Amino acid sequence: MKQELIQKRLREKFLKQGVKMMSPETVFFSSKTKIGKNVSIEPYVVFIGKVEIQNNVTVKSFSHLEDVRINNNVLIGPFTRLRPGTILEDNTKIGNFVEIKKSRIGKNSKVNHLSYVGDTRIGKSVNIGAGTITCNYDGFKKSKTIIKDKVFIGSNTSLVAPVIIDELSVIGAGSVITRKVNKRSLALTRSKQIEVKNYKRKK
Repeated sequence: MKQELIQKRLREKFLKQGVKMMSPETVFFSSKTKIGKNVSIEPYVVFIGKVEIQNNVTVKSFSHLEDVRINNNVLIGPFTRLRPGTILEDNTKIGNFVEIKKSRIGKNSKVNHLSYVGDTRIGKSVNIGAGTITCNYDGFKKSKTIIKDKVFIGSNTSLVAPVIIDELSVIGAGSVITRKVNKRSLALTRSKQIEVKNYKRKK
């Protein structure tokens, strides 16, 4: 009952501040949550720990934010998990089924769907393709990935940390990147496609 009362008071406080909530009773706040102006929160969103949100931010349904900082003009979700140590800079977009941990996402960068980004520094105007994973843990220690400005990461890419992707580079879809990629380079690792003509499956 005590927790219900706390949540009711927090919801009322944020509604009075001008936070837009479609279904306030489904949103759960932390007492350390701070929210700026013109912020919209859709149903079934959870805030844990110290969450700081600046202005003109939308958090879509079924998102989970814990100990993170969100700057201005950011779009989050639906189904986004932001773990401790995450910072989203201005004009970033974090889409559905994306998990980010202990990472900084630079201005105008996008991680739109189905990706894991951990222990990573992403620069400005970077596009992370669907299914991209930063392989930050080798079973013993965590390593960092650095992706510099204006990089394009193709879908279904694995970035094996520690690794640096330099400015203006492109990573081909389906690649496993284990070494530094130099500025203005195309990097891809892909086995040759094999086709067997007139193939019949054995019964």
